[in-house]
Amino acid sequence: MTVQENSFIANLPIMTEAAHQVYPIATLYVVATPIGNVTDISLRALHLLGIVDAVACEDTRNTAHLLTRFGLNKPLIAAHQHNEREVAQSLIARLQAGERIALVSDAGTPAVSDPGARIVDAVRDAGLRVLPLPGASAAITAISASGLLNDQFYFVGFLPAKAKQRETMLQSLSGITATMVFYEAPHRILDCATALAAVFEPSRQVVFARELTKLFEEIHRCPLSEAEAWIRADAHREKGEFVILLEGAPAEQDAQDVEAERILNILLAECSVKQAASLAAQITGRKKNALYERALQLKGQE
Repeated sequence: MTVQENSFIANLPIMTEAAHQVYPIATLYVVATPIGNVTDISLRALHLLGIVDAVACEDTRNTAHLLTRFGLNKPLIAAHQHNEREVAQSLIARLQAGERIALVSDAGTPAVSDPGARIVDAVRDAGLRVLPLPGASAAITAISASGLLNDQFYFVGFLPAKAKQRETMLQSLSGITATMVFYEAPHRILDCATALAAVFEPSRQVVFARELTKLFEEIHRCPLSEAEAWIRADAHREKGEFVILLEGAPAEQDAQDVEAERILNILLAECSVKQAASLAAQITGRKKNALYERALQLKGQE
């Protein structure tokens, strides 16, 4: 953003309105930042970032670059997944001294599959105020453009990197009727698609939302059976950050069956098929033979 453009925005009447709003001191402001397109920043966030005493951020280099784009220069405090507990205490001391501090992640809304939740928790426990400034969210952005007709969603976030742990988690989700939302890194997108196809019905709809709001944004929807082939068809489809949406289980599936299958999946991670079916039957009251047959299907046995 040029100096001229920044001056134009600063003089907009709506920015005057933003300036006249109340921004309490001794407050942690949780600020959503763009997920790709820098112009998706909110006017309220811009004003707030201009008046805070410091910005706690996931990566100081990324946040410094973002602030520079808007002609801002603020003291930055590194607050990432490895130091949240320690940083929280120093932030609390500064807030108690009457400062305003913004909390941001590299992109999107802090504390949603990003650092920040521990800091917010500690600040609240200290009796201090936390105010959110809403804005960009990769999950919501993808859902809005997916066309999946479900008014419920289940946010999963990143799956485990190890294949066995990933499979166990996915099996535990097999009965979820809400649209499931996953985040995935580019180097694991193919493994993720393969894992989804191994657990869920091939007819389920899946949406791959890649590089959202960026130049090479791509949103593709297809049956799960076609997902792996679609990724392999173009090397560029293994680049960029992904949001994956998976259609939920049929809504008419009996709730008790869903719970029984969830328990069965947990038991299968530690027990034999026979033991898992027997224990699941005792816990849920469902028929052992039916659970045994389902356990065989989940294990991929004849």
